This record gives sequence, C-alpha cells and structure tokens, in this order.
Amino acid sequence: MKSKPGERTLLASVILSTPGAVVVGVGYVFGRSSTQFADFVRRAAELVAIVVSWIIFRVTNSDGVEDAAKKAKLECVANLCVGAAMCLSGIIMFFIAILSQSGESGNVVPGLVIAILGVIVNSWFWLRYRRLNKIAPNIILGVQSRLYRAKSFVDVCVAAALAAIVVAPASSAAVFMDIAGSAVVSVYLFVTGVTTIFGKRDVLV
Repeated sequence: MKSKPGERTLLASVILSTPGAVVVGVGYVFGRSSTQFADFVRRAAELVAIVVSWIIFRVTNSDGVEDAAKKAKLECVANLCVGAAMCLSGIIMFFIAILSQSGESGNVVPGLVIAILGVIVNSWFWLRYRRLNKIAPNIILGVQSRLYRAKSFVDVCVAAALAAIVVAPASSAAVFMDIAGSAVVSVYLFVTGVTTIFGKRDVLV
C-alpha cells in the first residue's frame, strides 16, 4: 500500500523524537540555559504533534475508512494540532527570551549533541517526507515536510547558541547567543504554527 512508507516514516519520527526531548529536558536540569529550555519545550510540543499526526494518518489510510469528508476533517485536526502546539510554544518561548536573565549556564553539552544530531536526522526526514508527498500527495505528509525543514534550520541555530556557551561560557557573547537562540526558536515555533494552520494545505513541499 502507498500509505505504508508514510506510516512507517511517521512512526520512525515518533521513535527518534522521543529520546531527543527527554535528553534535552534532563540536560536543562543541569545546564539551566534558556536556549536549552526553549529547545526542550519545542521538542516536546513537536513530539505531541507528530504522535497525533501518526495516529490520524493511520486512521485515515486504513482499509476501513473510505469517507472522503471524514478523512479531510481528521487531517485538518492533525494540522491544527501541529499548528496550535507550535504557536503556543512560540508565545511562551518569546517571553522566556525577553525575561531570561544572564547567569551561569552550566553543562549544555547534552543539548548541543542532540542539536547536532537533530540537524542530520531532521534533514533526512525533511527530504524523505518531501519525496513521499511528491509520490503520493497527502496533507499530513506535506505538513511534516515543512515541519522538518524548519526543525533542521532551528537545530542549526540552537547548536550555534549552545556551542558559544561551551566555548566561552562566561562571555557576554555566550549570553547574547543564548538569548538570541531562544528568540529564534520562539519565532520559528510561531511562524511554523501560523503557516500550518492558515497555509495552503495542498502545496507540495
């Protein structure tokens, strides 16, 4: 079935996204970096949205579901969940970036490692979803393609911010990069959420 590759890819996204959120969350407990916390909230929100997308994709592509209107409604619910999660997290992160205070950031290496791995893995998922969506156009796969393209970009920004903290933790540049990293994550979350909710769902990515 054409839906099987998409379903397997979504399941792989869920499996590979879970450790990243957990590791970054644990890393924040020891690191206390605002960028790392922003990254944790971002990953947690994305994980929830991906799980919802996977479940709805399975339902809408099962052999027993043939109602086109029902499929469209469920796919719309999946996109709204993704968009709402991104927008809400973006707003929260915006205020964290503004209100965050400078201080010792602690160990941010776990977050840095996850961010670097995220660039590689998310770039692969972006290309994979784009290919699957071109072969068999699907609303959920199209949204996941845009999501992972943005995730790859944000992981680059997060990695740069955390790398600055590792190289020069006490410098003003590190503090600036940390706050700027949080701001970039917040803008990404909000813009991606708005695009997902109001953007053209039939656009192939």
